[in-house]
Amino acid sequence: MMTKHCILLAEDDRDEVYLARWAFRNAGLPHQIIDVPDGAVTIEYLNGTAPFIDRVRYPFPRLLLLDLKMPKVNGFEVLAWLRTRPEFSSLPVVVLSSSVFQADSRMARDLGAREFLSKPYRMEELVTLVQGLHERWLVGEQPTAAPVSNLSNGQTRSEALPR
Repeated sequence: MMTKHCILLAEDDRDEVYLARWAFRNAGLPHQIIDVPDGAVTIEYLNGTAPFIDRVRYPFPRLLLLDLKMPKVNGFEVLAWLRTRPEFSSLPVVVLSSSVFQADSRMARDLGAREFLSKPYRMEELVTLVQGLHERWLVGEQPTAAPVSNLSNGQTRSEALPR
């Protein structure tokens, strides 16, 4: 039986959120996807501040999928914030971006992202991408979760995804 994990998806584009949920479902992966619309809410969620105090309803994620270009606080700023918080050091952060710039990939990795992946346009590529994320980050030993307190490859797109 496959373990169901919480994935925090920081993405402001509702279509991209829909497609990510679709890809996990079609890959047969049971994970709970919780989406947040910007970097500020990502930080609130990770900190467990209101309205995310209840860790039964809003569990600490096993993986953070992070878009770079979001309102309020962008993905680079979230990565910089995470870097200052040692209690979150075991949380793998994968940047999932439409950017194809090597400078963005380098900066994200320098700030602590474990991977930088370009969003594919083809549906089967998206399913393959989430299967790979599952295998690399969600199978095996559970990393230590952060304490709860009240004190997240440069390939180009080739074909459009059907909506």
